Amino acid sequence: MITEIGIVAGEIWHFLDRKGKVSLKRLVRGIDKDERLVLMSLGWLAREGHVVVERKGTYYRVRLRRRK
Repeated sequence: MITEIGIVAGEIWHFLDRKGKVSLKRLVRGIDKDERLVLMSLGWLAREGHVVVERKGTYYRVRLRRRK
């Protein structure tokens, strides 16, 4: 399972690199994997400091954290 999470984390990173800031809903649709797997992978990326998850009212937006 950890391998799948890592692979999907890579897909998320590439998706956000192409699309920029997106809603969580758009991210899940864009990755086209099971929502739970996408959320696990997103959590991994967030914990590692690679993405920023922002709450906007009742929904969330996600973007890559750009390092200087």
